[in-house]
Amino acid sequence: MNAAKTEATGFPVSLEFFPPKTEEGAAKLRTVRQQLYALHPEFCSVTYGAGGSTQEGTFTTVKEILSEGVSAASHFSCIGATRQSVREQLAVLKGMGVRRLVALRGDLPSGYGAGGEFQYASDLVAFIREETGRDFHIEVAAYPEVHPQARSPEADLKAYVAKVRAGADAAITQYFYNSDAYFRFVEDTYKLGADIPVVPGIMPISSSTQLMRFSDACGAEIPRWIRLRLQAFGDDTASIKAFGLDVVTDLCDQLRSAGVPALHFYTMNQSAATLEICRRLEL
Repeated sequence: MNAAKTEATGFPVSLEFFPPKTEEGAAKLRTVRQQLYALHPEFCSVTYGAGGSTQEGTFTTVKEILSEGVSAASHFSCIGATRQSVREQLAVLKGMGVRRLVALRGDLPSGYGAGGEFQYASDLVAFIREETGRDFHIEVAAYPEVHPQARSPEADLKAYVAKVRAGADAAITQYFYNSDAYFRFVEDTYKLGADIPVVPGIMPISSSTQLMRFSDACGAEIPRWIRLRLQAFGDDTASIKAFGLDVVTDLCDQLRSAGVPALHFYTMNQSAATLEICRRLEL
């Protein structure tokens, strides 16, 4: 049974999924989505395949979400792309009924040489606006703890401001567990005139090894006290999940109390942790 979107009555949330690689994974994700639609998400976003390797799975999952009566945002990467290829993909998405994009520079797929007509995400945002006007609501990425490939914090802020000036409507952050980093980032960017809504990205903690691996890859900081507690639990998955729920719920509560515009959950195609955090927050 499809869960048609209804107006959310509480604090706005959005959800992120990744495109499944197998039919079994696709079936599981359909079940997960139906469970999470109880939160009445503002929208669901779908990432590109690993390393930007494929759009097909992304577009297929986006199409399914739209058919379930929920707003869907497609991640849209420009690395290695041409203006014509982006133009064609925008037309496909518009034809599907997509009205939101998460515009990213993206990562080069393995074995892919440099190239393409877009160097930065700000170039992509500017091109989308030039080609489609206000047809799409454009989200961009924000890095409160600095992008791992940035030359400096100042250069990272400059790159973010360029995306805002190019026409971004809102930003979604990389996940973090130190709320001070988020508040400092918002303060710094607003001082520079980049005053679009900045939605915190929230990563539930359900596996310490997975979290360490992701964080090392994307540059997200795990505070020392959290890292040490997770290490102390060893293979005790129940304790890790219970601790993770407490930590992330407290973080979300801090953010919501401080007036953030919404919360964006990186679900990892699972429902239990996100649902429990939102239940505790009475969302």
